[in-house]
Amino acid sequence: MSTLVPPTPQPEVPRADPAPHARPGGFPVVGVVGGGQLARMMQPPAIALGLRLRVLAEGPGASAAQVITPAPVGAADDLEALVAFASECDAVTFDHEHVPPAGLRAMAEVTSVQPGADALVHAQDKIVMRERLTALGVPCPRWARVGDRAAVEAFAAGAGWPVVLKTPRGGYDGKGVLVLDSADDPAWSTAEAWLADWAGRGGLLAEEHVAFTRELAALVVRSPSGQAAAWPVVETVQRDGVCHEVTAPAPDLDEELGTHLTDVALRVAGGLGVTGVLAVEVFEVLRDGRPTVLVNELAMRPHNSGHWTIDGAETSQFENHLRAVLDLPLGSTRARAPWTVMVNVLGPREIEARHEDLYRSYLHVMAHDPGVKVHLYGKEQRPGRKLGHVTVHGDDLESVRARARHAAAFIAGEIDE
Repeated sequence: MSTLVPPTPQPEVPRADPAPHARPGGFPVVGVVGGGQLARMMQPPAIALGLRLRVLAEGPGASAAQVITPAPVGAADDLEALVAFASECDAVTFDHEHVPPAGLRAMAEVTSVQPGADALVHAQDKIVMRERLTALGVPCPRWARVGDRAAVEAFAAGAGWPVVLKTPRGGYDGKGVLVLDSADDPAWSTAEAWLADWAGRGGLLAEEHVAFTRELAALVVRSPSGQAAAWPVVETVQRDGVCHEVTAPAPDLDEELGTHLTDVALRVAGGLGVTGVLAVEVFEVLRDGRPTVLVNELAMRPHNSGHWTIDGAETSQFENHLRAVLDLPLGSTRARAPWTVMVNVLGPREIEARHEDLYRSYLHVMAHDPGVKVHLYGKEQRPGRKLGHVTVHGDDLESVRARARHAAAFIAGEIDE
């Protein structure tokens, strides 16, 4: 199921100002803070839309800096670099969510920043997110702000063990997350160090440990004028805290639940004033014998759960993100085939197993299965690192899944032909 919602009045989210800089042909320049693979994958749709991209990269060899110019080097917390970069762009968006609020507001003084600081804080701070989602009536795991061991144990007395502790800021791909199985768990030494570290910064987030049946993600996009669209809900599979596999649409998803999850994601996007792509990651759980969902995380940018859209949807998440940033009409989110499976190419756990020359393994996969689409990010290989992804779409789920898994595993050096 895909959804396209026409624009509606949104007085609390002002429409983006017209491009402040004159460009050849009138086409704007979009700046992306962060030089990772998400910025890199914005380049092809930017070219197709007639736009120019600029990237503020972490270093000259960053993934996006290899394919996008100009790509000045600057840190996400360098106020002077951010403002100088923004002054050369008609709109600024992000490859990650780690730009401090002061930097976001400073850039907004010189150009359009999408999403803005008031929205992005909900993806930057997990406690702020939980407070706002709870106020909106969005289903979430039981949670509490905790500042010491006694508060964690008091929360566990109501929610039960295990308890999941999360740092409010900075965590991603499983980082900044700690599970405590009991009051005697050896991991308490780490937990108490975290609590001490965050004591002056508002404490940690404690959540119930959710016994979920699987993980799902709803991907939506919203423009400043209120137009919104949603791609089909997908199933995600994690490996060591990193997204490994995505199936679109989620197999055997109850139609009513899928509609409910899409509605939740659109409600969150509108309620938080999101501009661009919003990924809502959820746990599917059983309540009274019926499936329902609890929101786990938010991401306000193109997201790993949406990489399948590059090859599997009429309009990719990257194209629609750029459209939304500039308040252009959004593209169709319909799937191209009954099934699409995306598998990440992760650096092998045993580095000795890697292919020294990824290009040769890439060529082998192309020759072995011409229907596989391979996207590599130009990154140095490290165990567990996202090096790229492969996508396969077709009519038979088991065949599509097997082909995608085989291609990703071969490129990563996990299997030999």
